Amino acid sequence: MVFCMNARERVLNVLSDVQADKTPVTCFTQVGIVEAMQKVGAPWPEAHSDPVKMATLGASLNRLAGLEAVRIPFCLTVEAEAIGCKVDMGTINRQPSIRGPAFGSPSQAEIDPGFLEKGRVPAVLEAIRILKKENIDAPLIVGITGPFTLSGHLVETERLVKMMRTNPTVVDDLLDKVTDASVAYSEKIAEAGADVITVNEPSAAPELIDPLSFRSTIKSRLQYLAGRIKTKKVLHICGASMPIVRDMAECGFDAISIEDKVDIAKAKETIKSGAVSRPAFSVGGGFGGFGGGGFRAGGGGPPRAVKIAGNVSTAKTLFTGKPEEVKEEALGALKAGTDLLAPACGIAPGSPLANIRAMIEARDEYFK
Repeated sequence: MVFCMNARERVLNVLSDVQADKTPVTCFTQVGIVEAMQKVGAPWPEAHSDPVKMATLGASLNRLAGLEAVRIPFCLTVEAEAIGCKVDMGTINRQPSIRGPAFGSPSQAEIDPGFLEKGRVPAVLEAIRILKKENIDAPLIVGITGPFTLSGHLVETERLVKMMRTNPTVVDDLLDKVTDASVAYSEKIAEAGADVITVNEPSAAPELIDPLSFRSTIKSRLQYLAGRIKTKKVLHICGASMPIVRDMAECGFDAISIEDKVDIAKAKETIKSGAVSRPAFSVGGGFGGFGGGGFRAGGGGPPRAVKIAGNVSTAKTLFTGKPEEVKEEALGALKAGTDLLAPACGIAPGSPLANIRAMIEARDEYFK
């Protein structure tokens, strides 16, 4: 018998492969919408830098719509800016974006461990502490940028992809340094009190990187990072990720977040048909100082239950659809077997609050 749970228990139980009373309605990606910003007085771009406003906006969809998530920050530029990238902070309805790389080439990249005290990193950590003290009935989810995506920010993604073919050794060295930095940042986030860390790797989508390159270059870094994250952990990759869905499941995360371009039932069957196991890690010297000492990840260990989060369309249904359409799509995801009902990607800032509520209403109706 499963007793009624609160939102935090529900999400963390599912991520721990423990039975929950019903499927959570949560969000592992972006939650800042303009309607909520205006209601709670925490608009962009201020909420990207002010820890109090960041915390307020991060909890807004939980308080205003019942979403079973508190989630910060609202972009994928925090680490890049702290390391040296130029960033456009955006507007009330446009997220921050990279405007200039930190380094001229991968061979020039050196990451100062002091980046954790620069830019908006301290604001994110303070917002986590603020939210932790508030003891909100929802999991505290914090997003970080995946090593490959962050590497692209630091040297320009087009140059990085080209050098994967022309000078893979230099790229490997950069990815090692960046993975180290991601581990260090995730440790600070865990210490501050986060319940869940989402690793966002949009640049690893099959539309941008072929599945073979994902397996040979990106997968091992994600495995290494997952093995060192001290909270519950979720991997999000954008796009039509079906060709790499089994690889995603083998990276060692508690759940994978997929877009609406992926059929949930087929993804679950693909994962189930493969031998998904816990990766085993072997560390070479040099880690701990962003030195890129090298690592490898090998298969092995007991099978693990990898959960799927998704996948109500953010670009269409949540953004421009009506609540009835959101409900229909949410019910479809539940029937297909999603373990955590969630937006397919980051919620568009112009999405109506009513559409967020519709996801929760659909779940509640499904479990009546």
